[in-house]
Amino acid sequence: MRIVTVTLVALLGLTHAGLWFGEHGMPRVRELSALVADRQARNAEARVRNEQLRAEIRDLREGTEIIEERARRELGMVKPDEILVQYPQGGGHRASP
Repeated sequence: MRIVTVTLVALLGLTHAGLWFGEHGMPRVRELSALVADRQARNAEARVRNEQLRAEIRDLREGTEIIEERARRELGMVKPDEILVQYPQGGGHRASP
């Protein structure tokens, strides 16, 4: 009976030693937990960025005003029935009447 008890205690000790100090024990669990936390943070950032991109796509698809305003401002585009009048910028001289 005593040999069985000693054997069982020894096996229990070896099992726990492997659990706490082994290759797949608690150090690995801590490492994987940190990795999971990092990936969750990166996923949250990606979700925010994806939502921003979806909103921008939605605006571009639904709102032609945005595209038109951008084309006018950045490319100087006008409609066929419009006349574009440009004023010189800066400190130009005014002609006296």
